[in-house]
This record gives sequence, C-alpha cells and structure tokens, in this order.
Amino acid sequence: MVLLIPSPVPRAPYGAAAASTSPLSTLPRPRRHPLAGVRCSARRTPPPAAVGEEAAASWASELAAAVPWKAAVSGALALTLSVSCFVGLANAKAGVNKPELLPKEFTTVIDVAGFLSSGQENRLRQEIEDLEKDTGYKLRVLAQNYPDTPGLAIKDFWQVDDRTIVFVADPTFGNIINFNIGSLIDLDIPQSFWSRVAGKYGNMFYWKEKGEDASIEGAVTAISRCLREPTGPSNCSEVF
Repeated sequence: MVLLIPSPVPRAPYGAAAASTSPLSTLPRPRRHPLAGVRCSARRTPPPAAVGEEAAASWASELAAAVPWKAAVSGALALTLSVSCFVGLANAKAGVNKPELLPKEFTTVIDVAGFLSSGQENRLRQEIEDLEKDTGYKLRVLAQNYPDTPGLAIKDFWQVDDRTIVFVADPTFGNIINFNIGSLIDLDIPQSFWSRVAGKYGNMFYWKEKGEDASIEGAVTAISRCLREPTGPSNCSEVF
C-alpha cells in the first residue's frame, strides 16, 4: 500500500503587501516561543539600500531572542519593529530602544511623528478608552517616522499583553499600517481582517492623497467596529 501524504500548505504572509518580496523572504519562520502571546504583522517591501540583508537578519535574531513574542519575520519587520517584533514597526535595524521619546504620563496614543493634531489625538484616545471599557480589548497607537521611535520601550510603557493590539503607523517603507496582535484577540478576529485594513487605509496612494492622519483614523475606526461585532464565522468580514 502506498500512502500519499499531502505537503503542508504554506501559510500566507500576514500584512498589507504580502505578495511582494524582500531580502528576508526566504528566511525560515522562527519557532514559537513557549511564552509567545503576540502575532506580528508587517508588510514585505524591500528595505532601503543602506541597510543590508545581513544587518537586518542579525537584528531580527537579536530581537527574537530578547523578546519572548511570536515573530513572523519579513523584510520590513526586520527593519522596523512590528511592536517587538513589534505588527510592524516601532523599531529597526539596531534594535532601537529610546524611552526618552515616551511621554511623561500614560497615554494610549503616542505621536512622535506629528501626524495627528491635538484634537485628533483626543478623539482617538476617547475611542480607544470606550472600546476597552466595552470589550476588554486594548488598542494602542504609535505614530512614528523611523528612526525617530521609542522602539522596544513601548512594550513596558503600555504593558502589552495577549489582549493588546499595537498599531504602529510609519510611512517609511511604503504601507503605513502595521499591527501586533495579542493571542486572545487572534482567536476571535480573522487574520485576514488586519491585512484588509492595511490594504485599504495603509497603502501609499491612500495616505499620500488623504494624509497620514486619515489613514490612522480610518484604521482605528475599522478596528473599533470589528471588535464590537459578535464573534462568529462572519464577524469582521467587511472593512468600513
């Protein structure tokens, strides 16, 4: 008797431009750490020429060893921190850690890039506060322009856990939207939702025409609506 064992179907990349390639595209996916609680999501666009593949790979390895989070390494992720990994991008080639860029007091929205007005920041904070009260999910927003980023320092500042979504907005590598998804949220929300949000609000044509602030606000609104939907097979099927 001959047993035919099907080859495992490779899992699709997790991000806005998963179809493109990067210098790190051929690297194997790191194994899940026993304490891992977060899924990283980042687009896979080629990094700047000034940053070599070897340096990016070195940084990714260092970060994966230092932070017990699930790391799905792609070219952009190895150069920007998808929240540690960081779903995109708070960090970069050398493992940036600049706590001096953090605000003095706790806030759910950190804009070191100046994309948002004070009014927009306040509206986002209120939306995030209401969302957390209603659902228990914690959304955190970091707007940056690499290399000006607090990097790994945001993990402790926000006390990131498995119910946290870290949304890093950085236009440096094309698509402005990256997420880091806590494991409990990953159980309730389809993975495709995050890619669709990044594809709609994060693409370069959108934010260059409407502004980085519009991309950030649009993504936060879409996330809030999704997380408020009843859990089921068709939840978050649309991105508004």
